[in-house]
Amino acid sequence: MAKKIDFNKGLKEMSEADLKARIQEDELRLKKLEFAHAISPLENPMSIRDLRRDVARLKTELRTRELA
Repeated sequence: MAKKIDFNKGLKEMSEADLKARIQEDELRLKKLEFAHAISPLENPMSIRDLRRDVARLKTELRTRELA
């Protein structure tokens, strides 16, 4: 729970360019994790879900700024 709150506070301080770069990096990491998991099971498959949710939070923040 505290991780999510810290993550959201960090988003407020990032610029739009930083957000876009972070989204691209995390999406690439997510694809690599999913590919690695398809080949052989990951030790912690919950990391895929956590990363997917972080990408969603980043996209939500970016969209909120676009609408504002």
